[in-house]
Amino acid sequence: MGLDKLTSLLSGKPVVAHSLDRFEKCDLIDEVTLVIRPDRRLEFEQIVRTFGFKKINKIVNGGEERHLSVWNGITQLSESSEIVAVHDAARPLVSPALIRQAVVLARKVGAISLAAPIVETLKRADATGNVTDNVDRSGLWGMQTPQVFRTQWLVHAYKRIIESGRSVTDEVSALQEAGYPVQLLQNPDWNIKITFPRDLDFAEKLINLGEFSF
Repeated sequence: MGLDKLTSLLSGKPVVAHSLDRFEKCDLIDEVTLVIRPDRRLEFEQIVRTFGFKKINKIVNGGEERHLSVWNGITQLSESSEIVAVHDAARPLVSPALIRQAVVLARKVGAISLAAPIVETLKRADATGNVTDNVDRSGLWGMQTPQVFRTQWLVHAYKRIIESGRSVTDEVSALQEAGYPVQLLQNPDWNIKITFPRDLDFAEKLINLGEFSF
């Protein structure tokens, strides 16, 4: 991005404020733990105050890698927590209704991840960019967030990862390694991840077209 994507403005608000607002408005979310870069604490605390988020119970320093940040967050959950949703704040367009649906399903089956089927033609290429092979896309899904789990399952799965010194790129991978079943929930809506400047432009257009209300 060339800048901090979470504090970049989207429809007049920081991206992270949109994501927090989605969880604030979901009736099944009781509390939110915000995991941040330690050197940006004052900035994120100010965002929380400015937009008056009521469900944030803790602001926790993240780690050097994603899985360490998630671990720092889940070790700070309330003891009464039964279900935990892990969300990438760079996905500001997820709807409260979809969050609710994922939580309801996680209560039933234990582990849920938002996902979308891969529709593009896939190729494998070497380091120089030359195509080397075809990739069958049947049965392939792109993982999204939130990923929602029984808290005990996620804590156990991540404890195994942390103690082994290994890393995972998402929570589903940790659950898989621990032997827990994970079910996918197809997301019919836009749930883009802000990664490049063009993603901000696209999200802004969707909001301006009335696809989302904030």
